[in-house]
Amino acid sequence: MAPRSCPCGLPTPYQDCCGRFHRGEAAAATAEQLMRSRFSAFATGDEAYLLRTWHPSTRPARLGLDRKVRWVRLEVLESAGGSVVHTEGTVRFRAHYVERGRAGEQEEHSRFVRLDGRWVYAGAL
Repeated sequence: MAPRSCPCGLPTPYQDCCGRFHRGEAAAATAEQLMRSRFSAFATGDEAYLLRTWHPSTRPARLGLDRKVRWVRLEVLESAGGSVVHTEGTVRFRAHYVERGRAGEQEEHSRFVRLDGRWVYAGAL
């Protein structure tokens, strides 16, 4: 059986792509990599990872993910900064989902910062 591809859209099996971040075996090296891993966390229902990678100043106490929403595809539209040498970055993306059999999409321009050497989601612009 072929390994399941990663929900983030990269052509890598989930376990070797975002799965390693979700399991805590590695940290995202760039803002875009963190954003992709957070999309995969929404797709897999990993609320703990989403909260762990959210800046404490904007992080909610809990998320309460809607299990009726299935996140199915991610498009990265643009990114700025957020490389291994930056301390801030932004990523604009479109996330596609299905809810009760109906397709939808959410577009966001997100801000990421380094906190204690790790990328975290700081909020939408």
